[in-house]
Amino acid sequence: MTAAPGKRLFIKTYGCQMNVYDSERMADVLRPLGYAPTETAEDADFVILNTCHIREKAAEKVYSELGKLRMLKEERASGGAAMTIAVAGCVAQAEGEEIMRRQPAVDLVVGPQAYHQLPELLTRTARARGERIGADFAPDAKFDAMTSERIGARGVEGPTAFLTVQEGCDKFCTFCVVPYTRGAEWSRPVAAILAEARELAARGVREVTLLGQNVNAYDGEGPDGAPSTLARLAYALAEIEGLDRIRYTTSHPNDMGEDLIAAHADLDALMPYLHLPVQSGSDRILRLMNRKHGRQKYFDLIDRIRTARPDMAISGDFIVGFPGETDRDFEDTLDLVRQVNYASAFSFIYSPRPGTPAATMAKPVEPTVASERLQALQALLLEQQVAFNRSQAGRTLPVLFQKQGRHGRQAIGRSPYLQSVHVEDADHLIGQIVEIEILTGQQNSLSGALKQATSARSALGPENTPLKQRGPADRAVLAH
Repeated sequence: MTAAPGKRLFIKTYGCQMNVYDSERMADVLRPLGYAPTETAEDADFVILNTCHIREKAAEKVYSELGKLRMLKEERASGGAAMTIAVAGCVAQAEGEEIMRRQPAVDLVVGPQAYHQLPELLTRTARARGERIGADFAPDAKFDAMTSERIGARGVEGPTAFLTVQEGCDKFCTFCVVPYTRGAEWSRPVAAILAEARELAARGVREVTLLGQNVNAYDGEGPDGAPSTLARLAYALAEIEGLDRIRYTTSHPNDMGEDLIAAHADLDALMPYLHLPVQSGSDRILRLMNRKHGRQKYFDLIDRIRTARPDMAISGDFIVGFPGETDRDFEDTLDLVRQVNYASAFSFIYSPRPGTPAATMAKPVEPTVASERLQALQALLLEQQVAFNRSQAGRTLPVLFQKQGRHGRQAIGRSPYLQSVHVEDADHLIGQIVEIEILTGQQNSLSGALKQATSARSALGPENTPLKQRGPADRAVLAH
């Protein structure tokens, strides 16, 4: 295949962290064709919209963006320059034919399991417009191709990286389109994940976030040929030299095994931050959502997690205004939030997705009522988030510095609890984990100061306790 030197690529990413990972991999597979990234669509020869079907009015936002790109494409054509437009991701998978019909400026549509075919698709699109790829699901072929391109890419930007280990969903929550756009649950083999993680560590990555639609349902083939668990994978990743931090998202309460809970007690590399969506605090609504767990099961799970790791910060997802939700149901959600005490959370008004069971349910909630409920929920969640951030003041936390701040020699890093930490005179520490004294906690971040400028590996816990000897008793003093 002939490379196209000097070509520019712009990818606009919507939605989840998995889409961020996929966008990075698409850039990797296109790099050998001569495509270099650019920051704006105006400068691009190839524009990709990597779409998400989860958020409200997702498709409408894509069509609005396509309208702007159509005008830009026509303007470029009038000056004798070409522009190729592709729609990728979950909206592409769900509405590919409709996209091609409604927006003639689109050259190709590609589903989330066919990104590795982009070089071939571009060649074909140059001859004839109108490709639609991705109606079936073949994640193994996708990862075989895209991982090799990633490893061959020139460098990794920053000390953190996403690493997809699982895709798809078998849960079929009544409000969700993921099973229809990403397919059934599928897990990558342990060997493939470890090989990619070692390459990332060799390139300076200190922290990986393991991604999956139901990441704790991971059951990839282990070294012995038997299915592994996410816990076993975490233990293996923790042995990689230079890889100091492990995170994972998004988890389902029904897949939170006891071995994974125990791993949080055993592994300092496994960060004390867990995104564990519950969606509603009402047992009745949870049944309508087909979540297959109730509020008490969720409470019991949180108790076991915090017994194993007392300082665990919990994050969650909530949907208000689900069809049939009453004032009592919503009060149950507020009660659950008060009892769990979240460090952070995402909350949304229910938005119907075509083709999902909930889209045809009776008793829709009035928009004004749903909006009032969302405001009340978000006010409570924000109160908890601010309290958690302020509770860090006076503590010393290991911070992984990721990038330069907005002014002077300021650097920005992440605490073990995924909080953004701003520190002055620390730009020389980017890529390092350093003990930072937390001065203040704000709504969305922490401010800190250098306690000791050292690049030695830091771990959460008493300073003089050896890394492998610390356990739950040592962490209890750090519980919030």
